[in-house]
Amino acid sequence: MDYRLLGRTGVEVSPLALGTMMFGAWGNSDVDDSIRVIHHALDAGINFVDTADVYSGGESEEIVGQALKGRRDDVVLATKFFMPMGEGPNRSGGSRRYIMRAVEDSLRRLDTDYIDLYQVHRPSALMDVEETLSALTDLVRQGKVRYIGSSSYTGSQIVEAQVASRDRNLTRFVTEQPPYSILVRGIEEDVLPTTQRYGMGTLSYSPLAGGWLSGKWRKDAPPTPTSKARPGARFDMSTVANQQKLEVVDALAHIAEDAGMTLIELAIAFVINHPGITSAIIGPRTMEQLELQITAAEMSLSTETLDRIDELVAPGVTINPDDNSYGAAELTPAARRR
Repeated sequence: MDYRLLGRTGVEVSPLALGTMMFGAWGNSDVDDSIRVIHHALDAGINFVDTADVYSGGESEEIVGQALKGRRDDVVLATKFFMPMGEGPNRSGGSRRYIMRAVEDSLRRLDTDYIDLYQVHRPSALMDVEETLSALTDLVRQGKVRYIGSSSYTGSQIVEAQVASRDRNLTRFVTEQPPYSILVRGIEEDVLPTTQRYGMGTLSYSPLAGGWLSGKWRKDAPPTPTSKARPGARFDMSTVANQQKLEVVDALAHIAEDAGMTLIELAIAFVINHPGITSAIIGPRTMEQLELQITAAEMSLSTETLDRIDELVAPGVTINPDDNSYGAAELTPAARRR
C-alpha cells in the first residue's frame, strides 16, 4: 500500500483510514470480532485509525485501545471530541474546561499516553475558536496530543482558525475531516481548495455516502438503516432528491462494471484519487465489509470514467442537501432571510 503525507506534518498515512464508528453498540457489538477486523486492516497495510469519544458512548475508543495493544507505535491514532458525553451542561463542546476533561477520558479509554491527531468533531458559532485552539495548544505542549484537526468546518471557518493560530501563535489545525463521496461533492466548491491552500491533510468520511454506494440499495430494493447511528430521514424514499440518488446509483453501477470494478471500489477510488484528499475513512462493521472496501486502495480511475461520473453528478454538487453534515447555521437559506 502506498502512503501519503499528512498535510505538511511529514507523517505518512495510508490512503484508507479505518473508521471505527461501527465498533460497539452502534454497529458490531461483538468486541472480539471488532478487534479481528481492526487487526486485519492493520495487517493489510492501513496505519491510520480514526475514532471519536461519542461513538457508542466511548465503547469504540475502548475497543480500539484493546486492539492496538502491542501495535500502538505503528499506528497513527486519531480521535475526536465535542459531542455530548453525558447529561447536563459542560459535558460537550470546545471550551478549555471540557477539552481538558475529554482528552483525559479518551486517553484512558484508548489505553495510551498520547493521541496522534485530536480533532474538533464539529465547529461552534457560540464559542471563540481561540478558546479551543489555546486549550489544544497546551495539550500539544504537554505531549498528550501530537497534532490537532477540525471536522465538518466550512471554508470560512477553516480560514478563521488558521488566521487565529497565526496571529496568536497557537498550534494550527493540520487536518480537516469533511464528508465526501460521488453523491456528496459539496466540499469541492470551497472546502477542498481551502485545505489545499493551507497545506492541510483532508480526511474525508462517508465515501459510500452512508451506504448509498454500497450496492445494497437500488431502485427495486428500498433501503433500511443498518446501524443505530444513522437517522432514517436520509433514507426516506418519498423525497425527490433520494429518488434521484437511486437513479444515479444505478447508472454508477454500470460505470463500475465497464471499468472492471465493483460499485464500492469505484466509490472509494473516486474519493482517494482526488489530489486534495489525503485519506478516505472507511467504516466497515464486519470483516466481509472490510475486504470489499480495502481493495479500492489499489484502484485508479481513467479520465473517461471520471468524466462519466461528472455527467451524473457535477463537481461541487450534493444531490440531497440533507446529506451535508457540515456548514454553519448562519449560512442556511432560512438564516439568510432573517
